[in-house]
Amino acid sequence: MGKVQLFEVRLADGRVVFRPGEPLAGTVSVRLAGALQFRAIKVSCVGFCGVSSKVNDTAWTVDEQYFNTTLSLADKGTLTAGEHTFPFQFLLPASAPTSFEGPFGKVLHQVKAVIETSRFSKDHKCCKVFYVLCPLNLNDIPEIEQPNTTSVAKKFSYKLVKTGTVVLTATTDLKGYVVGQVIQLRTDIENKSGRDTSTIVASLVQKVAYKSKRWIYDLRTIAEVEGSAVKAWKQAEWTEQILVPALPQSILQGCSLIHIDYYIQVCLKSPEVSVALPVYIGNIPVNRIPLSPSRSVPHSPMPVVPSAPPEDEEAAGGAQHPLDNVSIPTKSHSQQQPLSYAPNLSFPEGRLDLEPGSSPNHPTLCLSTGATVPYYAEGAVLPVATASSLILPPEYSTWGYPYGKSGPIRGEPV
Repeated sequence: MGKVQLFEVRLADGRVVFRPGEPLAGTVSVRLAGALQFRAIKVSCVGFCGVSSKVNDTAWTVDEQYFNTTLSLADKGTLTAGEHTFPFQFLLPASAPTSFEGPFGKVLHQVKAVIETSRFSKDHKCCKVFYVLCPLNLNDIPEIEQPNTTSVAKKFSYKLVKTGTVVLTATTDLKGYVVGQVIQLRTDIENKSGRDTSTIVASLVQKVAYKSKRWIYDLRTIAEVEGSAVKAWKQAEWTEQILVPALPQSILQGCSLIHIDYYIQVCLKSPEVSVALPVYIGNIPVNRIPLSPSRSVPHSPMPVVPSAPPEDEEAAGGAQHPLDNVSIPTKSHSQQQPLSYAPNLSFPEGRLDLEPGSSPNHPTLCLSTGATVPYYAEGAVLPVATASSLILPPEYSTWGYPYGKSGPIRGEPV
Protein backbone atom coordinates (compact mmCIF):
# COMPACT_ATOMS: atom_id res chain seq x y z
CA MET A 1 0.00 0.00 0.00
CA GLY A 2 3.03 2.31 0.21
CA LYS A 3 3.22 5.11 2.71
CA VAL A 4 -0.52 5.89 2.69
CA GLN A 5 -2.25 3.13 4.67
CA LEU A 6 -5.58 4.95 5.13
CA PHE A 7 -7.15 7.95 3.39
CA GLU A 8 -10.86 8.49 3.83
CA VAL A 9 -13.65 11.03 4.36
CA ARG A 10 -15.82 10.59 7.46
CA LEU A 11 -19.05 12.51 8.02
CA ALA A 12 -19.92 13.69 11.52
CA ASP A 13 -22.16 11.34 13.54
CA GLY A 14 -22.20 8.88 10.66
CA ARG A 15 -24.90 10.88 8.86
CA VAL A 16 -25.48 10.14 5.20
CA VAL A 17 -28.75 12.05 4.50
CA PHE A 18 -29.04 15.84 4.66
CA ARG A 19 -31.59 18.48 3.77
CA PRO A 20 -30.84 21.46 1.53
CA GLY A 21 -29.44 24.38 3.52
CA GLU A 22 -28.02 22.18 6.30
CA PRO A 23 -24.35 22.22 7.39
CA LEU A 24 -22.31 19.17 6.46
CA ALA A 25 -19.35 18.49 8.74
CA GLY A 26 -16.76 15.75 8.88
CA THR A 27 -13.09 14.90 8.84
CA VAL A 28 -10.45 13.74 6.39
CA SER A 29 -8.37 10.99 8.01
CA VAL A 30 -4.89 9.97 6.88
CA ARG A 31 -2.71 7.15 8.26
CA LEU A 32 0.88 6.98 7.02
CA ALA A 33 3.58 4.33 7.34
CA GLY A 34 6.25 6.96 6.70
CA ALA A 35 6.72 10.67 6.11
CA LEU A 36 4.94 12.07 3.05
CA GLN A 37 5.70 15.34 1.30
CA PHE A 38 2.70 17.12 -0.22
CA ARG A 39 1.86 20.31 -2.09
CA ALA A 40 -1.66 20.66 -0.65
CA ILE A 41 -4.49 18.77 1.02
CA LYS A 42 -7.92 19.82 -0.23
CA VAL A 43 -11.53 18.76 0.26
CA SER A 44 -14.46 19.58 -2.05
CA CYS A 45 -18.23 19.31 -1.72
CA VAL A 46 -19.82 18.65 -5.11
CA GLY A 47 -23.35 18.19 -6.40
CA PHE A 48 -24.20 17.48 -10.02
CA CYS A 49 -26.50 15.60 -12.40
CA GLY A 50 -25.33 13.54 -15.36
CA VAL A 51 -27.43 11.89 -18.08
CA SER A 52 -26.35 9.41 -20.75
CA SER A 53 -28.13 7.86 -23.72
CA LYS A 54 -26.71 4.43 -22.79
CA VAL A 55 -27.63 2.29 -19.81
CA ASN A 56 -25.27 2.55 -16.82
CA ASP A 57 -22.82 4.72 -18.76
CA THR A 58 -20.99 7.45 -16.82
CA ALA A 59 -19.69 9.17 -19.95
CA TRP A 60 -22.37 11.81 -19.56
CA THR A 61 -24.00 13.19 -22.70
CA VAL A 62 -25.49 16.09 -20.73
CA ASP A 63 -24.70 17.29 -17.21
CA GLU A 64 -25.38 20.19 -14.88
CA GLN A 65 -23.62 21.26 -11.69
CA TYR A 66 -25.42 22.50 -8.58
CA PHE A 67 -22.48 23.38 -6.34
CA ASN A 68 -18.71 22.85 -6.09
CA THR A 69 -16.94 24.28 -3.04
CA THR A 70 -13.29 23.55 -2.19
CA LEU A 71 -11.46 24.07 1.12
CA SER A 72 -7.70 23.92 1.64
CA LEU A 73 -6.97 21.79 4.71
CA ALA A 74 -3.17 22.08 4.63
CA ASP A 75 -0.61 23.90 2.51
CA LYS A 76 2.74 22.62 1.26
CA GLY A 77 4.63 20.60 3.85
CA THR A 78 5.38 17.12 5.16
CA LEU A 79 3.11 14.72 7.03
CA THR A 80 4.88 12.53 9.55
CA ALA A 81 4.21 8.82 10.03
CA GLY A 82 1.07 8.05 12.01
CA GLU A 83 -2.52 9.30 11.93
CA HIS A 84 -3.69 12.80 10.95
CA THR A 85 -7.19 14.26 11.07
CA PHE A 86 -8.39 17.39 9.27
CA PRO A 87 -11.88 18.72 10.12
CA PHE A 88 -14.06 20.46 7.54
CA GLN A 89 -17.55 21.94 7.27
CA PHE A 90 -19.68 22.98 4.29
CA LEU A 91 -23.09 24.64 4.05
CA LEU A 92 -25.28 22.88 1.52
CA PRO A 93 -27.14 25.29 -0.78
CA ALA A 94 -30.88 25.62 -0.25
CA SER A 95 -31.41 24.79 -3.94
CA ALA A 96 -29.68 21.38 -3.83
CA PRO A 97 -31.96 18.78 -5.48
CA THR A 98 -32.86 15.39 -4.03
CA SER A 99 -30.41 12.57 -4.75
CA PHE A 100 -31.44 10.09 -7.42
CA GLU A 101 -29.84 7.27 -9.38
CA GLY A 102 -31.36 5.54 -12.38
CA PRO A 103 -30.13 3.57 -15.41
CA PHE A 104 -29.70 6.65 -17.63
CA GLY A 105 -28.58 9.27 -15.12
CA LYS A 106 -28.12 10.33 -11.54
CA VAL A 107 -28.21 13.28 -9.18
CA LEU A 108 -25.07 12.73 -7.15
CA HIS A 109 -23.69 14.54 -4.09
CA GLN A 110 -20.26 13.73 -2.67
CA VAL A 111 -17.30 14.98 -0.66
CA LYS A 112 -13.94 14.53 -2.40
CA ALA A 113 -10.51 14.77 -0.80
CA VAL A 114 -7.09 14.88 -2.45
CA ILE A 115 -3.47 14.90 -1.31
CA GLU A 116 -1.54 16.68 -4.02
CA THR A 117 2.00 15.34 -4.07
CA SER A 118 5.14 16.32 -5.98
CA ARG A 119 5.13 16.61 -9.75
CA PHE A 120 6.44 13.09 -10.34
CA SER A 121 4.23 11.31 -7.78
CA LYS A 122 0.62 10.19 -8.01
CA ASP A 123 -1.96 12.22 -6.11
CA HIS A 124 -4.00 10.37 -3.48
CA LYS A 125 -7.79 10.68 -3.79
CA CYS A 126 -10.88 9.49 -1.96
CA CYS A 127 -14.55 10.41 -1.82
CA LYS A 128 -17.68 9.92 0.26
CA VAL A 129 -21.17 9.92 -1.24
CA PHE A 130 -23.96 11.49 0.77
CA TYR A 131 -27.64 11.98 0.01
CA VAL A 132 -29.75 15.11 -0.14
CA LEU A 133 -33.46 14.84 0.50
CA CYS A 134 -35.70 17.81 -0.21
CA PRO A 135 -39.01 16.48 1.15
CA LEU A 136 -42.06 16.84 -1.07
CA ASN A 137 -44.97 18.08 1.03
CA LEU A 138 -48.05 16.84 -0.76
CA ASN A 139 -50.15 19.53 0.93
CA ASP A 140 -48.35 22.15 -1.20
CA ILE A 141 -49.93 20.68 -4.36
CA PRO A 142 -53.32 22.26 -5.24
CA GLU A 143 -56.38 20.00 -4.80
CA ILE A 144 -54.18 17.09 -3.72
CA GLU A 145 -56.85 15.97 -1.22
CA GLN A 146 -59.55 15.70 -3.89
CA PRO A 147 -60.58 12.41 -5.52
CA ASN A 148 -58.88 11.80 -8.85
CA THR A 149 -61.19 10.62 -11.63
CA THR A 150 -61.21 10.27 -15.40
CA SER A 151 -63.44 8.56 -17.94
CA VAL A 152 -63.32 7.53 -21.59
CA ALA A 153 -65.81 5.98 -24.02
CA LYS A 154 -64.68 3.67 -26.83
CA LYS A 155 -66.85 2.61 -29.75
CA PHE A 156 -65.78 -0.60 -31.48
CA SER A 157 -66.94 -3.17 -34.00
CA TYR A 158 -67.32 -6.89 -33.43
CA LYS A 159 -68.51 -9.75 -35.60
CA LEU A 160 -67.77 -7.48 -38.56
CA VAL A 161 -71.15 -5.79 -38.70
CA LYS A 162 -72.06 -5.13 -35.07
CA THR A 163 -70.97 -2.14 -33.02
CA GLY A 164 -70.84 -1.48 -29.31
CA THR A 165 -69.49 0.97 -26.75
CA VAL A 166 -67.48 0.55 -23.57
CA VAL A 167 -67.31 3.36 -20.99
CA LEU A 168 -64.35 3.06 -18.60
CA THR A 169 -64.17 5.28 -15.50
CA ALA A 170 -61.41 5.17 -12.87
CA THR A 171 -61.29 6.99 -9.53
CA THR A 172 -58.73 7.20 -6.71
CA ASP A 173 -59.41 8.59 -3.25
CA LEU A 174 -56.55 11.14 -3.43
CA LYS A 175 -54.15 12.64 -5.94
CA GLY A 176 -51.03 12.07 -3.84
CA TYR A 177 -49.56 9.43 -1.53
CA VAL A 178 -46.48 8.63 0.54
CA VAL A 179 -44.62 5.35 0.76
CA GLY A 180 -46.57 2.84 2.83
CA GLN A 181 -50.00 4.26 2.02
CA VAL A 182 -52.61 2.41 0.01
CA ILE A 183 -54.16 3.79 -3.17
CA GLN A 184 -57.89 3.08 -3.05
CA LEU A 185 -59.02 2.49 -6.63
CA ARG A 186 -62.52 2.18 -8.02
CA THR A 187 -63.24 1.32 -11.63
CA ASP A 188 -66.62 1.33 -13.38
CA ILE A 189 -67.16 -0.36 -16.74
CA GLU A 190 -70.28 -0.06 -18.86
CA ASN A 191 -70.21 -2.74 -21.54
CA LYS A 192 -72.88 -1.61 -24.00
CA SER A 193 -72.32 -4.44 -26.44
CA GLY A 194 -73.07 -8.11 -27.00
CA ARG A 195 -69.39 -9.02 -26.60
CA ASP A 196 -67.53 -9.85 -23.37
CA THR A 197 -64.50 -7.71 -22.60
CA SER A 198 -61.05 -9.00 -21.71
CA THR A 199 -59.84 -8.97 -18.13
CA ILE A 200 -59.23 -5.50 -16.67
CA VAL A 201 -55.76 -4.50 -15.43
CA ALA A 202 -54.82 -1.63 -13.11
CA SER A 203 -51.16 -0.65 -12.72
CA LEU A 204 -49.04 1.82 -10.81
CA VAL A 205 -46.59 3.02 -13.46
CA GLN A 206 -43.36 4.95 -12.92
CA LYS A 207 -42.11 7.17 -15.75
CA VAL A 208 -38.63 8.68 -15.51
CA ALA A 209 -37.68 11.10 -18.29
CA TYR A 210 -33.99 11.80 -18.93
CA LYS A 211 -33.00 14.82 -20.99
CA SER A 212 -30.08 13.68 -23.13
CA LYS A 213 -29.66 14.64 -26.80
CA ARG A 214 -33.31 13.66 -26.89
CA TRP A 215 -35.74 12.77 -24.13
CA ILE A 216 -35.35 9.15 -23.01
CA TYR A 217 -38.29 7.59 -21.15
CA ASP A 218 -37.82 4.69 -18.78
CA LEU A 219 -41.20 3.18 -17.84
CA ARG A 220 -41.93 0.31 -15.53
CA THR A 221 -44.88 -1.22 -13.76
CA ILE A 222 -44.49 -0.96 -10.00
CA ALA A 223 -47.63 -2.88 -9.04
CA GLU A 224 -50.39 -4.56 -11.01
CA VAL A 225 -53.87 -5.81 -10.21
CA GLU A 226 -56.02 -7.89 -12.58
CA GLY A 227 -59.79 -8.17 -12.45
CA SER A 228 -62.16 -10.47 -14.29
CA ALA A 229 -63.81 -9.77 -17.64
CA VAL A 230 -67.11 -7.90 -17.97
CA LYS A 231 -69.91 -9.84 -19.61
CA ALA A 232 -71.99 -8.47 -22.45
CA TRP A 233 -74.62 -5.89 -21.47
CA LYS A 234 -73.23 -5.57 -17.95
CA GLN A 235 -72.37 -2.53 -15.86
CA ALA A 236 -69.58 -3.59 -13.51
CA GLU A 237 -67.85 -2.06 -10.51
CA TRP A 238 -64.34 -3.07 -9.38
CA THR A 239 -62.69 -1.83 -6.18
CA GLU A 240 -59.06 -2.59 -5.36
CA GLN A 241 -56.06 -1.20 -3.51
CA ILE A 242 -52.41 -0.75 -4.45
CA LEU A 243 -49.73 -0.42 -1.79
CA VAL A 244 -47.14 2.27 -2.54
CA PRO A 245 -43.68 0.70 -2.08
CA ALA A 246 -40.42 2.59 -1.46
CA LEU A 247 -40.18 4.93 -4.46
CA PRO A 248 -38.39 8.16 -5.41
CA GLN A 249 -40.54 11.25 -4.93
CA SER A 250 -42.34 12.77 -7.91
CA ILE A 251 -40.48 16.07 -8.14
CA LEU A 252 -36.69 16.55 -8.14
CA GLN A 253 -36.89 20.27 -7.46
CA GLY A 254 -33.86 22.10 -8.86
CA CYS A 255 -32.99 19.37 -11.40
CA SER A 256 -33.83 20.10 -15.06
CA LEU A 257 -32.45 16.88 -16.58
CA ILE A 258 -34.50 14.18 -14.78
CA HIS A 259 -38.28 14.23 -14.33
CA ILE A 260 -40.22 11.59 -12.35
CA ASP A 261 -43.94 10.98 -12.85
CA TYR A 262 -46.40 8.34 -11.64
CA TYR A 263 -49.70 7.15 -13.10
CA ILE A 264 -52.49 4.78 -12.23
CA GLN A 265 -53.29 3.13 -15.55
CA VAL A 266 -56.46 1.10 -16.00
CA CYS A 267 -56.96 -0.72 -19.28
CA LEU A 268 -58.77 -3.39 -21.23
CA LYS A 269 -57.01 -5.18 -24.06
CA SER A 270 -60.22 -6.14 -25.81
CA PRO A 271 -61.70 -3.80 -26.78
CA GLU A 272 -58.58 -1.66 -26.48
CA VAL A 273 -59.44 1.14 -24.06
CA SER A 274 -57.50 2.71 -21.18
CA VAL A 275 -57.34 5.67 -18.84
CA ALA A 276 -54.37 7.16 -16.93
CA LEU A 277 -54.62 9.04 -13.64
CA PRO A 278 -51.53 11.11 -12.75
CA VAL A 279 -50.62 10.75 -9.04
CA TYR A 280 -47.89 12.27 -6.87
CA ILE A 281 -45.54 10.34 -4.59
CA GLY A 282 -44.22 12.51 -1.76
CA ASN A 283 -42.70 12.42 1.72
CA ILE A 284 -45.23 14.37 3.81
CA PRO A 285 -48.77 12.94 3.52
CA VAL A 286 -52.01 14.74 2.83
CA ASN A 287 -53.24 16.03 6.20
CA ARG A 288 -56.74 14.63 6.07
CA ILE A 289 -58.34 11.21 6.18
CA PRO A 290 -58.78 10.11 2.54
CA LEU A 291 -62.18 9.12 1.27
CA SER A 292 -62.60 5.71 -0.24
CA PRO A 293 -63.66 5.91 -3.90
CA SER A 294 -67.05 4.45 -3.01
CA ARG A 295 -67.67 7.40 -0.61
CA SER A 296 -66.03 10.08 -2.73
CA VAL A 297 -67.72 12.76 -4.74
CA PRO A 298 -69.98 11.07 -7.28
CA HIS A 299 -68.55 11.06 -10.75
CA SER A 300 -70.36 11.38 -14.02
CA PRO A 301 -69.19 9.03 -16.77
CA MET A 302 -68.27 10.64 -20.05
CA PRO A 303 -71.42 11.03 -22.13
CA VAL A 304 -71.74 8.72 -25.10
CA VAL A 305 -72.66 10.30 -28.40
CA PRO A 306 -75.85 8.63 -29.72
CA SER A 307 -75.41 6.52 -32.81
CA ALA A 308 -77.36 4.04 -34.86
CA PRO A 309 -78.22 1.00 -32.69
CA PRO A 310 -76.33 -2.22 -33.38
CA GLU A 311 -78.09 -5.04 -35.19
CA ASP A 312 -78.73 -7.09 -32.09
CA GLU A 313 -80.53 -4.09 -30.55
CA GLU A 314 -82.60 -3.66 -33.70
CA ALA A 315 -83.62 -7.30 -33.48
CA ALA A 316 -84.95 -6.57 -30.01
CA GLY A 317 -87.29 -3.95 -31.42
CA GLY A 318 -84.86 -1.00 -31.33
CA ALA A 319 -85.17 -0.56 -27.55
CA GLN A 320 -82.01 0.15 -25.60
CA HIS A 321 -80.65 -3.01 -23.98
CA PRO A 322 -80.74 -2.75 -20.13
CA LEU A 323 -77.41 -3.06 -18.31
CA ASP A 324 -77.23 -5.39 -15.31
CA ASN A 325 -75.07 -4.25 -12.37
CA VAL A 326 -72.36 -6.68 -11.24
CA SER A 327 -69.14 -6.64 -9.20
CA ILE A 328 -65.78 -7.69 -10.66
CA PRO A 329 -63.68 -10.14 -8.61
CA THR A 330 -59.89 -9.74 -8.53
CA LYS A 331 -57.93 -12.49 -10.29
CA SER A 332 -54.35 -11.58 -9.29
CA HIS A 333 -52.41 -8.92 -7.39
CA SER A 334 -48.67 -8.46 -7.81
CA GLN A 335 -46.51 -5.94 -5.96
CA GLN A 336 -42.80 -5.32 -6.19
CA GLN A 337 -40.78 -6.06 -3.07
CA PRO A 338 -38.61 -3.03 -2.22
CA LEU A 339 -34.96 -4.10 -2.13
CA SER A 340 -32.92 -2.54 0.66
CA TYR A 341 -29.19 -1.92 0.44
CA ALA A 342 -28.94 -0.85 4.08
CA PRO A 343 -28.19 -3.86 6.34
CA ASN A 344 -31.14 -5.66 7.90
CA LEU A 345 -33.75 -3.33 6.39
CA SER A 346 -36.88 -4.80 4.88
CA PHE A 347 -40.55 -3.96 4.45
CA PRO A 348 -42.46 -7.18 5.22
CA GLU A 349 -46.13 -6.97 4.32
CA GLY A 350 -45.75 -3.30 3.51
CA ARG A 351 -44.88 -2.21 7.07
CA LEU A 352 -42.33 0.52 7.74
CA ASP A 353 -40.22 0.63 10.91
CA LEU A 354 -40.86 4.30 11.58
CA GLU A 355 -42.40 5.80 14.69
CA PRO A 356 -45.45 7.96 13.92
CA GLY A 357 -44.52 11.61 13.75
CA SER A 358 -40.79 10.88 13.76
CA SER A 359 -38.16 12.58 11.65
CA PRO A 360 -35.13 10.30 12.01
CA ASN A 361 -31.62 11.60 11.51
CA HIS A 362 -30.85 8.44 9.58
CA PRO A 363 -33.76 7.82 7.18
CA THR A 364 -34.20 4.45 5.59
CA LEU A 365 -32.06 4.01 2.48
CA CYS A 366 -33.63 1.75 -0.08
CA LEU A 367 -33.07 0.43 -3.57
CA SER A 368 -36.28 0.61 -5.56
CA THR A 369 -37.14 0.10 -9.22
CA GLY A 370 -33.63 0.78 -10.40
CA ALA A 371 -33.22 4.02 -8.47
CA THR A 372 -31.40 4.60 -5.19
CA VAL A 373 -33.08 7.25 -3.10
CA PRO A 374 -33.17 8.36 0.51
CA TYR A 375 -36.68 7.86 1.81
CA TYR A 376 -38.67 8.75 4.84
CA ALA A 377 -42.21 9.87 5.54
CA GLU A 378 -43.25 12.43 8.12
CA GLY A 379 -46.46 12.17 10.05
CA ALA A 380 -48.65 9.33 11.26
CA VAL A 381 -48.52 7.05 8.22
CA LEU A 382 -50.16 3.70 8.90
CA PRO A 383 -49.27 1.21 6.16
CA VAL A 384 -51.96 -1.28 5.14
CA ALA A 385 -51.01 -4.72 3.85
CA THR A 386 -52.33 -5.78 0.46
CA ALA A 387 -54.48 -8.85 0.01
CA SER A 388 -51.73 -10.86 -1.71
CA SER A 389 -48.11 -11.60 -0.93
CA LEU A 390 -45.41 -9.42 -2.46
CA ILE A 391 -43.24 -10.63 -5.33
CA LEU A 392 -39.81 -9.64 -6.57
CA PRO A 393 -39.68 -7.11 -9.39
CA PRO A 394 -38.84 -8.10 -12.97
CA GLU A 395 -35.26 -7.58 -14.05
CA TYR A 396 -34.29 -4.77 -16.38
CA SER A 397 -33.57 -7.30 -19.12
CA THR A 398 -37.31 -7.90 -19.55
CA TRP A 399 -37.96 -4.27 -20.52
CA GLY A 400 -37.49 -2.82 -23.98
CA TYR A 401 -36.03 0.60 -23.27
CA PRO A 402 -35.27 3.39 -23.90
CA TYR A 403 -38.57 4.66 -25.19
CA GLY A 404 -38.78 7.59 -27.55
CA LYS A 405 -41.16 10.50 -27.44
CA SER A 406 -44.20 8.25 -27.68
CA GLY A 407 -44.07 6.18 -24.49
CA PRO A 408 -46.45 3.22 -23.94
CA ILE A 409 -48.56 4.87 -21.23
CA ARG A 410 -51.98 4.89 -22.78
CA GLY A 411 -54.38 7.64 -22.04
CA GLU A 412 -51.55 9.86 -20.78
CA PRO A 413 -52.41 13.55 -21.11
CA VAL A 414 -50.34 15.38 -23.71
